[in-house]
Amino acid sequence: MLIEEMKMPQLGESVTEGTISKWLVSVGDKVNKYDPIAEIMTDKVSAEVPSSYAGVIKEIVAKEGETLQVGEVICKIEIEKTESLQTAVEPKQAETNVPEMQHTEDSKKMKKRYSPVVLRLAQEHNIDLEKVNGTGAFGRITRKDLLKLINNQEKQRNMGKQAGDEQTASSSQAPLWANTDIEIPVSGVRRAIANNMVRSKQEIPHAWMMVEVDVTGLVEFRNAIKDEFQANEGFSLTYFPFFVKSVAETIKEFPQMNSTWAGDKIIQKKDINISIAVATDDALYVPVLKQVDEKSIKGIAREINELANKVRKGTIEAKDLEGGTFTVNNTGTFGSIQSMGIINYPQAAILQVETIVKRLVVMKNGMIAARDMVNLCLSLDHRVLDGLVCGKFMQRLKQRLESISKETTSIY
Repeated sequence: MLIEEMKMPQLGESVTEGTISKWLVSVGDKVNKYDPIAEIMTDKVSAEVPSSYAGVIKEIVAKEGETLQVGEVICKIEIEKTESLQTAVEPKQAETNVPEMQHTEDSKKMKKRYSPVVLRLAQEHNIDLEKVNGTGAFGRITRKDLLKLINNQEKQRNMGKQAGDEQTASSSQAPLWANTDIEIPVSGVRRAIANNMVRSKQEIPHAWMMVEVDVTGLVEFRNAIKDEFQANEGFSLTYFPFFVKSVAETIKEFPQMNSTWAGDKIIQKKDINISIAVATDDALYVPVLKQVDEKSIKGIAREINELANKVRKGTIEAKDLEGGTFTVNNTGTFGSIQSMGIINYPQAAILQVETIVKRLVVMKNGMIAARDMVNLCLSLDHRVLDGLVCGKFMQRLKQRLESISKETTSIY
């Protein structure tokens, strides 16, 4: 028999560490190759880690909640000598070699190993997991199984509403306010957010800057084409893609904004990949729009819509969260007019796009007019960026946004 070590995998190009959010196996458990053994959380994504070997869990090295560097040992597996010499086999082939009785015992164990995502969805939608048939390895219940079940339940509820069954639907809803204190466990996603924000505030010397922008032309242009766009494309055209596109074009003029602090050097990224924030009820994800400067406003709008839907449906993948070089946050969605964002480590800046509000403004000719105004709030890493370059960046971004109109701008 041999003892093989399972190590913390790298779940993204810039990921250097991960946190064990939940073990799916215990010491003494038998596992097959590719069976999920742990749920690991990084600052970018939550993922199940498959076993690289078939064997018996001999030692759990890392505890739940413990953060380890990529390459550090998380557990040890006892394997047959021949296993280390064999090439990888497909999961279905491996399963056919397992004796029937052992397969049944493993099925019972695996079915009850629920990932945090599965548990959260079950709690939110009052699903009895004992009554769910899983499609994963050994009948394990996966996130896709629950999403399919939830979608079916939603369709049934909608049919019930159409039939006038509102009373039944409303009676199943939980009260919004409890009469006692509630202890809410910290999920893996929430813990990762907390760790990344603390690291950003502790390591990055934040500085802030704000400019006021007259986007009356942008508002008029978007309002004039939004209905036709919705009819042609099948999704709505918001203001946000215009801001993202303008930021990317301005970064091309000021590439210092697209940098990362690396101790003894500053790395200026060649690709302009814009991170955007998408929130769910209990978590915040930061998917990435790749090479934004090469895309049209329509293309950016479509990608934002697709990524937001992925986050809300729980189908976001690690590749969707990797490679961001600059963050644009649409805080205006919530009615905010001024905010100071925490920089998305290890980037050097984050821009908050606030709410567009109608205000009376004194124009250059001295006349007073009602204009659509928005505040843009920049948080910057003062190790990488100084006020001069950031001031010029914000000034140029303001000019670019104020020049948008139906005469000067195309969304295609």
